[in-house]
Amino acid sequence: MGAPMTYNRETEQFRTFGRTKGRALTRTQQEVMERIYPKVRWDSEKDGQMKRERPLWLEVGFGAGEHLAHQGGLNPDVDILGAEPFLNGVAKAVYHIDKNNLSNIRLYQGDVRTVLKGLKDNSLDRAFVLFPDPWTKTRHHKRRLINEEFLAEIHRVLKPGAEFRFASDIIHYVDWTLTRVYKMGGFDWPAKSIDDWRVPPHDWCNTRYEAKAKREGRECHYFRFVKRG
Repeated sequence: MGAPMTYNRETEQFRTFGRTKGRALTRTQQEVMERIYPKVRWDSEKDGQMKRERPLWLEVGFGAGEHLAHQGGLNPDVDILGAEPFLNGVAKAVYHIDKNNLSNIRLYQGDVRTVLKGLKDNSLDRAFVLFPDPWTKTRHHKRRLINEEFLAEIHRVLKPGAEFRFASDIIHYVDWTLTRVYKMGGFDWPAKSIDDWRVPPHDWCNTRYEAKAKREGRECHYFRFVKRG
C-alpha cells in the first residue's frame, strides 16, 4: 500500500518512488477533499509534539483506507493517523471518514518519514505496515519501505510493549523483513505456532489488495512484533 521512500542525508529530503497521483478525482472525491481533508489533515510539526490523553496508532501506506476506517470505527477511543503519498488513496480514505462519520482519524498525504520525524520518542501505541510495495526486482530492493533506518524510527516512536504489525503476500519480502527485524534487535516476535503468521489478527479487515493476492494464488502472512521494554 502506497509508494516507498528513501532519504537523502545530504539534502535532508525524501524521494518517493512510484506514483503519487493517478486518474483525476471523481466529483465526490474532490468535494470531500475540499470539505473534509482540511479538518483531518495532520500537521507534522505541530500535531506530533502534542501531549496526548488517548492512544495513538499509525498506519503507513493505507492504500484505499479500508483498514484505516475499519480500525477507526472499531476503536473510537483511539486516535489513528494514516500516512499515504498517493492522492487518490487519501481521497478514498477521506470518503470513508465522511461516510462513516469517523472523528478519530487524521491523515497525512506525503512521506511517512516526515511524520515520524515529527513524533516524540515513545509516542505511538501501535503501527501498521500492511502489504507495502514489494519492489520484486533485485535492482529495486533498495526502494523497499522496510529497511534498517525505517525500523529504527518505528522502534523509536513506539512505546515499550507497543505492537508493530506487518503483512505481505510476497514471501521474499517476508524473509527480508524478518531478517531486518531480527538484526535490529529491538522487537520480540511472540509467535508460538504457524497460525500466528498465517491467520490474520482477530480485528483484521479484508482489503481489495489482499483479495486480489489470494485470487492470484499468493499466500498472505501476518506478523505482530512487540517493542522490547
